[in-house]
Amino acid sequence: MGKYDKHFILHDKPNLKLPEYRHEVPKERGHRIVYLDKEVFPGADFYCEVLWFWPRKVPKPKPDDPPGVPAHSHPFDEVIAFFGTNPDDLHDLSGEVELWIDGEKHLIDKSFMAFVPAGMVHCPLRINRIDRPILHFTAGPAEMYV
Repeated sequence: MGKYDKHFILHDKPNLKLPEYRHEVPKERGHRIVYLDKEVFPGADFYCEVLWFWPRKVPKPKPDDPPGVPAHSHPFDEVIAFFGTNPDDLHDLSGEVELWIDGEKHLIDKSFMAFVPAGMVHCPLRINRIDRPILHFTAGPAEMYV
């Protein structure tokens, strides 16, 4: 066993409790790969969550369907990112993400990172279309995701 093995996060956090406005991603839609916070690695002063989203053969969400993540804010800055897996064009998201920032709707079909300042209301967030797997992560300077 190496001296720094504990620095490698290789699994999801067991018994992860998400805030009440969040829900688990259904397995047919995606899978969380890893999760890091102060409970996973004592002393970590940030959190990070990484997921895959899979293409699915279900109808496109309707405007009145509940969002994957409803509007909320945090007392810390946050990064939200989605990356496509088209080897011929890594900027192609191969899907469409709907992300609201401070009440403004954005439809994004390119790989992206969004910076959300502390206190700014963000979301709803919906993944409207997935043609190829999409890698997603969020991260923020907080010991726990709240």
